[in-house]
Amino acid sequence: MTDAAQVTGAQSLIKSLEAAGADTVFGIPGGAILPAYDPLYDSVRIRHILVRHEQGAGHAAAGYASATGRVGVCMATSGPGATNLVTPIADAYMDSVPMVAVTGQVASSSIGTDAFQEADIRGITMPITKHNFLVTDPDEIPRTVAEAFYIASTGRPGPVLVDVSKDAMQRLTTFRWPTELQLPGYRPVTRPHAKQVREAARLITEARRPVLYVGGGVIRAGASQELRVLAEMTGIPVVTTLMARGAFPDSHPQHLGMPGMHGTVAAVAGLQRSDLIVSLGARFDDRVTGNLDSFAPNARIVHADIDPAEIGKNRHADVPIVGDAREVIADLIVALQAETEAGHHGDYDAWTSWLTGVTAKYPLGYDQPTDGSLAPQYVIERLGKIAGPDAVYVAGVGQHQMWAAHFVGYEKPGTWINSGGLGTMGFSVPAAMGAKVGRPDATVWSIDGDGCFQMTNQELATCALEGIPIKVAVINNESLGMVRQWQTLFYNERYSNTDLQSLRRTRGRIPDFVKLAEAYGCVGLACDSPDEVDATINKAMEIDDVPVVVDFRVHRDAMVWPMVAAGTSNDDIKYARDMAPEFEKDDL
Repeated sequence: MTDAAQVTGAQSLIKSLEAAGADTVFGIPGGAILPAYDPLYDSVRIRHILVRHEQGAGHAAAGYASATGRVGVCMATSGPGATNLVTPIADAYMDSVPMVAVTGQVASSSIGTDAFQEADIRGITMPITKHNFLVTDPDEIPRTVAEAFYIASTGRPGPVLVDVSKDAMQRLTTFRWPTELQLPGYRPVTRPHAKQVREAARLITEARRPVLYVGGGVIRAGASQELRVLAEMTGIPVVTTLMARGAFPDSHPQHLGMPGMHGTVAAVAGLQRSDLIVSLGARFDDRVTGNLDSFAPNARIVHADIDPAEIGKNRHADVPIVGDAREVIADLIVALQAETEAGHHGDYDAWTSWLTGVTAKYPLGYDQPTDGSLAPQYVIERLGKIAGPDAVYVAGVGQHQMWAAHFVGYEKPGTWINSGGLGTMGFSVPAAMGAKVGRPDATVWSIDGDGCFQMTNQELATCALEGIPIKVAVINNESLGMVRQWQTLFYNERYSNTDLQSLRRTRGRIPDFVKLAEAYGCVGLACDSPDEVDATINKAMEIDDVPVVVDFRVHRDAMVWPMVAAGTSNDDIKYARDMAPEFEKDDL
């Protein structure tokens, strides 16, 4: 332990954040956390960004973490400040995002008395944090912060909450940063078991219809280069989940695209017809598998994940491998090289030829509106082309999210950020803000829906005042698009409470997003014609000193295809509303 002079617990807290490597904190002050904001005022190593809502602080911390690979940090006061962090904490938990949330708590003598702005945030967040702490002794602050950062960033990443009572921050203590941590119950396994890896390699060489099923764990582990080596040395087709877009280049001929409810026909068919699925950092969630009983019925499963709780949770694993995705893939490459030297080779020619045919027969596409209005897919497609593969794209949740996953070409990891597991509307703008803070030299586009945008657009004020020039593409179809799509398909076009503009509207759109952007100190642009899309995007790209909001007024009845209806078999995928793929029946 290193010694230092006496300080307040609040000073120790800020020193601890600095020692842990935090350079940015997103937050809002309030009564219980106020003692920490006084020493934060003097910190030269931490930039505090004053958000307009604690939810924005949490999503910004997640965006920062996803863009940089470092731990994102957010801060809030007790009671409502802390509970406003619950949604972003749950979001980070579902998507394995390393984050530390620091909250103030009422004085320790008042805990449990229903004091003003008291909430048991530790109890509230117990199911949605990797771990959480309540600190009432100022001497415990450095060790707790050190442990929080370590837990958040190791093993399967995730959010950790540090709740500090107000009196612990006000009392005097001696700052001692720990030189080693004692966490006897926490020993994440990163190195895979060699025997399991060899068995996986054997199954790969014996298979005739294998697929590499790549999840967000490959992104979190920084294993994209290893994945490409594995894919190219074997020739096995690759699918990348919503959380893994960019882990494998979209332009690569072995890439089948995204699987699942709104996946490509080739990716869905590849998994369904496979005889071996090699799952790398994925969790067989319902949006990928559809009806679990009918998912990939003839496939054996190699399941590699750093979290042993995920293996076998939804689908039995014939070969379970616990370990970091990067190390698993590296060891698998070595094991496959040994198989090759022993004369064992996989023969996948018929399989890859069949999948190539499926891809050609059922490519991603969309219909242009017959009335000359703007297709949302076209907007996103052109945005991806103009902004390019080095930009960072941060999506909200809904139709625009699926279109952004499909119609932007992702060539590199870390260029696609979204709310996958929790599906949190309002994620995009604050997460884009955090991503831009973490990667200030990158072009960061928030691709948002008009429903999502109206949940957290107040963070545009933060962006304008803090000099965070994100760009926002609002895909404005005047409705809650994905819910409206389900009402079209499953509720006889009874559009109950999904129209975001009143039919009695007489004075234009409410709100006017261009005027709203200008009111927040941003540049506001609008586009409703296909002929103006490129010029509008280029104009937004030329503005680098302030945030830009582009209101793309698109056709409201565009739908996301392909689609597997919730709870049904992936075999029932629809390529368009009245069109199901007819797969060839010949044996492979």
